[in-house]
Amino acid sequence: MPLSRNATFRQLTAFHTFARLGSVSLAADELHLTQPAVSIQIGALEASAGTPLLQRTGRGVRLTEAGELLAGYASRIVELWREAGEEMATLQGVFSGTLRVGTVTTAEYLLPPLLVSFIADRPKVKVKLQVGNRDEIVRMLAGQEIDIAIMGRPPAELKTDSRTFARHPMAFLAAPSDPLMAVRGLTLAEVAETRILVRERGSGTRTTVERLFRDLGLPLRIGSELSSNEAIKRMCAAGFGAAFLSMHTCVLEINAGLLKLLPMPDNPIVRDWYVMHLASRQLPQVALAFEEFLCERGQAEIQRQLGPTPGAADAPGRRGAARPKKAKAPKMSKTAPPAAPARPARARKT
Repeated sequence: MPLSRNATFRQLTAFHTFARLGSVSLAADELHLTQPAVSIQIGALEASAGTPLLQRTGRGVRLTEAGELLAGYASRIVELWREAGEEMATLQGVFSGTLRVGTVTTAEYLLPPLLVSFIADRPKVKVKLQVGNRDEIVRMLAGQEIDIAIMGRPPAELKTDSRTFARHPMAFLAAPSDPLMAVRGLTLAEVAETRILVRERGSGTRTTVERLFRDLGLPLRIGSELSSNEAIKRMCAAGFGAAFLSMHTCVLEINAGLLKLLPMPDNPIVRDWYVMHLASRQLPQVALAFEEFLCERGQAEIQRQLGPTPGAADAPGRRGAARPKKAKAPKMSKTAPPAAPARPARARKT
């Protein structure tokens, strides 16, 4: 085909940079070229493709339908070439590269300290961190925008190689003055009669609380739906209602007495944090190293950086399984979870 015979990597890089930045001038600045030079490279690529890739509009220049299509391939090619260079450097004894990791918003409270600890002994490693809700991170993983993902449950819609690396306590909380705090023998059925603050659809904690209520045959009355853990914490502390949150997100508020665990059995519940990558993907060395780091040191590093999560040390809960079974309701043991294993077992490919 003309495109594969005549196009050059220089042309593809110029086009990819324009597609990413949306501006010829910005692309020229990043590539240290003049604007006419960038335009010439893109024009030559258009000639090879046999169709316009850019279209001038009243607001500037945008990609045509063919340009949008080619931009996706260009991004993958340029990224693969960058990865090849980093792997070649690793073979020569220079451990470097870009760690492309995506995490659900709840895990952004614990992941930065882990990244700092990982990079401390690997100063040449760069980090590209993407944060989003569960659905967004699954999409990024599927599109290979990230190499590895951190979330609370492997996605059923993707074949992944997933491993647990730390405990994940989640709980029903409220302000100390909330009427539920004074209820003796409080049960989840009584909590279900109130309105609960929850995350938006697509988030991991939202999926967990919906599944918990569904498995117990209880209605979930949503008081407010918010896309921010911070907003939920503030509304909850102000007395707006109970909330269901990852306890990693509210250590400071609990320690300060702004939030308290609702006094009922099996609260908090304990699940797991997973690190995963596409089963079909050969990971760069830096991503493999970070996976091993998480599985070997993740739980200890989380406890060292954040301190013990209030109420989580004695929390009963189902933990350590490779993959939660959809048909079963969550089981919570009556004993405290054991210490994190020295080396978590590899989960089944899903």
